[in-house]
Formats: sequence, structure tokens, C-alpha cells
Amino acid sequence: MFVVSDEQIQKWADEAEVGYDVEELKRRGRGRPGRGAEPMQVVAVRLTAEELAALDAVAERAHLSRSEAIRRALADFAA
Repeated sequence: MFVVSDEQIQKWADEAEVGYDVEELKRRGRGRPGRGAEPMQVVAVRLTAEELAALDAVAERAHLSRSEAIRRALADFAA
């Protein structure tokens, strides 16, 4: 768990009050970096509690994120 101090909150508030350089933010980019040269899509999947628990167990055993475990399962399925 990450605890945010009053000091850090004040720093963020001070920074926001000064304002942000929008052009700099655009250059920096936002969000997660892509995995390749092509754009990626987010796909929502509904899972039962049991399916999610099984996915998390497999991912943890393999030291993978949920997303990577799903990608690998799909690659095996398509092979």
C-alpha cells in the first residue's frame, strides 16, 4: 500500500496551481507504452469469480500479468 503524505499532496496542489505546459505533456506522451509498432486495442472480457481466480493462479505461478497470461493462452489456442 502506498501512503501519500500531506507534504506530497501540497506539492501536487502547488504544481497544479502554477499550471502545466500542455505542449510538453503532449511530447512526453501518456498512458502505457505500446508493445509493438502497431496500435493495440483494449478488449473487455467478462469472467466469473472462478475463472478470474484460475487466471490469477496461472499468472502468479508463471510470474506473468493477467494480460500476458491471456495473450499466451490465446497464442497457444491459435497455434
